[in-house]
Amino acid sequence: MKVLITGASSGIGRDMARYLSGKGFDLILTARNIQKLEALKKTLKTNVEIIYSDLSEDNAPFLLYKKCRNKNIDFLINNAGYGIFGEFDKTDIMDELDMINVNIRAMHILTKLFLRDFKRRNYGMILNIASSAGFMTGPLMSSYYATKNYVLRLSMAIYEELRRSGSNVKISVFCPGPVDTNFNNRAGVSFSVKSISSEYAAKYAIDKCLSGKALIIPSIQMKLGVFGTRLVPQKLLSAITYNIQHNKRK
Repeated sequence: MKVLITGASSGIGRDMARYLSGKGFDLILTARNIQKLEALKKTLKTNVEIIYSDLSEDNAPFLLYKKCRNKNIDFLINNAGYGIFGEFDKTDIMDELDMINVNIRAMHILTKLFLRDFKRRNYGMILNIASSAGFMTGPLMSSYYATKNYVLRLSMAIYEELRRSGSNVKISVFCPGPVDTNFNNRAGVSFSVKSISSEYAAKYAIDKCLSGKALIIPSIQMKLGVFGTRLVPQKLLSAITYNIQHNKRK
């Protein structure tokens, strides 16, 4: 089986590559940082191909698909993504548009194009990386939270379409809480809630995806937190989230 992982140079993507290679999967790894990908490749046990891709660029998802469509991809992991912290009117609009391109647009394009291929042969898996943020509004990280809502809702809608059609193609969405990765530094935040390790997150997500689980949430704490969001009025939940976000400021 061959796996394509976006955003594979660090964090969850890197640790997914390590775990999958250890399980015997061949890999195609993409990111902007070729040096980190090459260093990672040297540590892996299976066949690994490296492809440079900056998914914030408009044509990058289409070019990546074109390069990979005849490589017998069985498993797509849309992991690339990042966040931006700050009040909506004060954050940099170009940085936000790049984030939307990576978090939403590239994920949407790659999911659609590979899903069509997988459905034609009636086999394949897609794992989209969202966040517990996908269940909430997120004052002070409003655009990031909105992108993860999109990832979550799109993935679950596709899951139901596949289920209704009786397809053997599977899709899962991973919604962790805080994970100890470079995401925190790039977003400019720190978490008061204890983070899980990226190694644990990667293994948990892969294992649950391979077992066919659609919605993947690690840890009892996060499961309870997600359940709690359904019981709290949205205005109150937004106020609570604002206070949590404000305390993250570095």
